[in-house]
Amino acid sequence: MDNQHTILVCSSCASTWQDGKRTGISGGEKLLKELEEKHQDWALSKEFTVKSVECMSACSHSCAVAFAASGKMTYLFGDLNHDSEALPETSSAVLECASLYYEKSDGQMAWSERPQAMKKGVLARIPSLQ
Repeated sequence: MDNQHTILVCSSCASTWQDGKRTGISGGEKLLKELEEKHQDWALSKEFTVKSVECMSACSHSCAVAFAASGKMTYLFGDLNHDSEALPETSSAVLECASLYYEKSDGQMAWSERPQAMKKGVLARIPSLQ
């Protein structure tokens, strides 16, 4: 596959707010950091970019990530566990699911094929424009 794939991570998910301002490090930022670290040694690191997105409007389903690529469906996942103890497992599941997404010419992933942490929480499956 020669088109670039992207993992989008909502950096404002699971934020703590005080006086109308975000404080501390959000769950989304923690997940992003964990993914960026694992991405460096991942077999598909040259095929995927990991990008931070300020908000994916999935606030009631923190944490949210999306997979996107030209000519493929875009998937938006939410309700990903962002607890400190769960972050290694969550980030591994995201990369495993991204690998599956990469293998599919149209991006469409069957529920049964996805890692356990990614079976629930599909917020959207958006058809490709191409």
